[in-house]
Amino acid sequence: MLSWEPWLKILIYTFLVVALAKPFVYDAAGNQHKKGRDLVLAIDASGSMAQSGFDEKDRFKTKYETTLDLSADFIKHRFDDNMGVVVFGTFAYTASPLTYDLEAMESMLKMTTVGIAGESTAIGDALMQAMRTLSYGEAQSKAIILLTDGYHNAGRSSPKAAVAKAKEKRIKIYTIGVGKSSDYDAALLDTIAKESGGKSYAAASAAQLKEVYKEIDKLEPSPVRGENYLNQRLLIFFPLMAAFLLLLGWVLYPKRSLLLGDGK
Repeated sequence: MLSWEPWLKILIYTFLVVALAKPFVYDAAGNQHKKGRDLVLAIDASGSMAQSGFDEKDRFKTKYETTLDLSADFIKHRFDDNMGVVVFGTFAYTASPLTYDLEAMESMLKMTTVGIAGESTAIGDALMQAMRTLSYGEAQSKAIILLTDGYHNAGRSSPKAAVAKAKEKRIKIYTIGVGKSSDYDAALLDTIAKESGGKSYAAASAAQLKEVYKEIDKLEPSPVRGENYLNQRLLIFFPLMAAFLLLLGWVLYPKRSLLLGDGK
């Protein structure tokens, strides 16, 4: 056996171990100066969101599924916003904290289902939880987009108390009533939006909800600096390629030696 073969095996093994460790580098250059706002989507996941027929193109899709799809499309276009998601029903919880990693946030949003937070509708708790989520952001402009198809009938916090807190913190609330106007408390949503400096919308269909999102998408951005989110780039290709080339050379070298030997 040639004396260099053990060292070659060690080198190949080392490159394979490095590849399995999934080496990566961070690139922070593109995320250090963001323009936008701290924005939280508060999405109703109560039992009534399981109703179908909201999307005229696909009558079998539930209101919640359609809302998730359109919300995901809205998220994709908010490149400079620091966004989060709150899901609510009987209680409210943060499905995604504020982040610039909108792809990851979209994935976490799609993991939620109808009834995951209970069957009732706690609008006050949803707004309170959204404000807690916003408290971790540093943007000058903060906003909540509340989507619901029901009446406030659960939770520890009242919508009135939540709105008072939002006014104190200068957080705008944009409300969207999903479905028929008789299904949700349109007067309450209108009051929440007006008192917080936001705007109230009605979306009786998927097409209308899409248009509402387009209008909200035109919100003026304000400067915000992102210091924590960094792009991750995997480097697994390089050690794998190095191991492959060394292994290929090891396999071909004896054959080349035999060919040269036969020619003598």
